[in-house]
Amino acid sequence: MNVELNVPLFDMVMCLSDAMDLVSPIVTGHHKRVAYIASSIGKELGLSKEDEKDLIIAGALHDAGAFSLNERMDSLNWNIADEVYEETEFFTSAPFYEYAGTISHAELGYYLIKKFNPFIRIAEIIRYHHVPWDNGKGRYFKGKEVSLSSHILHLADVIDLLTNKDKSEEDILSQSSEISEKILKEVGENFSLELVETFLSLAKKEAFWFGLVSPGIDRTLSKRVEGVNLVLNYEGLLSLANLFSQIIDFRNRFTATHSSGVAASAGVLADLVGLSEFKCRQIKIAGYLHDLGKLAVPPEILNKGGKLTRKEFDIIKRHPFYTYKILDRVKGLEEIKIWASYHHERVDGQGYPFHTKGENLPIEARIMAVADVFTAITEDRPYRKGMNLQKALSILEEMSSDGALDKEVVAILKDNLEEIDGFRVKAQTIKAAEYESFWHQLE
Repeated sequence: MNVELNVPLFDMVMCLSDAMDLVSPIVTGHHKRVAYIASSIGKELGLSKEDEKDLIIAGALHDAGAFSLNERMDSLNWNIADEVYEETEFFTSAPFYEYAGTISHAELGYYLIKKFNPFIRIAEIIRYHHVPWDNGKGRYFKGKEVSLSSHILHLADVIDLLTNKDKSEEDILSQSSEISEKILKEVGENFSLELVETFLSLAKKEAFWFGLVSPGIDRTLSKRVEGVNLVLNYEGLLSLANLFSQIIDFRNRFTATHSSGVAASAGVLADLVGLSEFKCRQIKIAGYLHDLGKLAVPPEILNKGGKLTRKEFDIIKRHPFYTYKILDRVKGLEEIKIWASYHHERVDGQGYPFHTKGENLPIEARIMAVADVFTAITEDRPYRKGMNLQKALSILEEMSSDGALDKEVVAILKDNLEEIDGFRVKAQTIKAAEYESFWHQLE
């Protein structure tokens, strides 16, 4: 029987938006709200359903590049948003212009997102979403044409920053006049007259503001993409999962290739264990997605050289749980979700965070656990060099004897050690080259 994956693209986009929310309370819900505002403006302007869909996806992913800035640019300083809120004159705030003017994270987002073929147009929208209108000069930036959608996204981003989301649905209306006045002052400088007039018309509708702070914003966005939402097959999902892994792993050069190594090792192990071709495909996707929840873990904890404190380890324990919760929303990923989020479970039930054990721990999850440990201990980290194969095998066998890892899976890895390692090294070498090329293009 020919089994195929069919996963809605929009659900996967919302997954990544949820994952990005984990980075800081300051950004929680920001991407979805920007998607909502941008698509509302687009609808008011009479844009096509296809253009509206692109605005929603661009809004949901517009700051994806910010999460890859950690190593070389000290990450996106989200405290800037706090400083902006405190400014009496929002747009004259030096911190805001330092943030918006550099275009750095927008450029990073462009280079990341354009690798996924269905997102080429969306990547262009994101690339220029901080370009000011500047009395029409903003139609072009560095010789490139800036689309209307980019300018809509820029406006939507600022509107959300100006909004106090802590207020109730009723109180949100009290902010509309002040926000409208601030936006109106920027006609010609930051925003075109056409877009500001469209927003001012929209701002008169109470339903717009209620929708912005509604807990049902996901459903609203989902309905807006009906009829133009793509369904991903295996190849499409694998490509998108690879993009997800880059956003997660590119936060630091020592983890830049981790998920690709896990995906490659798990895929080969699954084949050697005797799983079907379809299962092997699924487990490779799980390998790319297994650390999705790590966006909730601060880099200083992930890269700490010394022993973790109890509190720090408790924070580490969150990430597979968040991977589970994030993927739980997507129809078609029911098995992948379990295999990806069980990669720190132990056969004896002493793993985390679900303490699943014995027969309740699927063979695919056991393979993922072995692949994750094998990749982690053979790759370089900031606090140690990667182990050689014999030392790594010794660690794996000890863990299997202690009840942590599946003995049969470890035995198969031992019997095919050089072959599996060859696939791991090849995958991580390719990803390392992509990482260096990524930064080289930007620099």
